[in-house]
Amino acid sequence: MNFPFVHVAGDTLDFQVTAEYPSTDGWTLKYRLVPRFTTPTQAPITLTATGNADGTYQVQESPANTANWVPGAYGWFRWVEKVGARQTLTSSNDQGEVEVRKNPTAAAQGDDTRSHARKMLEAIEACLVNRASTTQRELVAYTIGSRSQTFDSEDSRAKLEELRATYLWQVADEDNRAGIAAGKKNKRDVRIRFGRA
Repeated sequence: MNFPFVHVAGDTLDFQVTAEYPSTDGWTLKYRLVPRFTTPTQAPITLTATGNADGTYQVQESPANTANWVPGAYGWFRWVEKVGARQTLTSSNDQGEVEVRKNPTAAAQGDDTRSHARKMLEAIEACLVNRASTTQRELVAYTIGSRSQTFDSEDSRAKLEELRATYLWQVADEDNRAGIAAGKKNKRDVRIRFGRA
């Protein structure tokens, strides 16, 4: 297993990984999670893995520590080091993205723990329902999150449908990633078989 696509703040982080440089050769594996957001403030997070007897690594962080992680998108990368040496690992398996989600046990009334894509999709669909009864040509203005636009009513539905398709794809991708993390099959895995006619 590699770093999860989603981690909930306040949950235990615990998974086993391999690296090109095994722990049995004296290496220590480290991860750095760098927030993609600028506010609120969150310092990059460094995790130090424990070496296992078979050369693999165990990456662990306690719930008390992950509870302090600010929800949002993070990029991560990893490297190994030992006395007098360091190697940054650069393959596609050695870097990635993780979404830290808000701890649901700390949620209060009115908290919306949905992803940005889910919020946008719901708002767009509400706009489409509201516009369905428009029969005359008029200007249509809408605001979704921090984004505002004004369209002629004939053009507005097409633009909203285009945005809806984008966010439908993102929500489906979130669901697929969550399924993979839970051990389900990748729904977007497409295989092509070649054979003789």
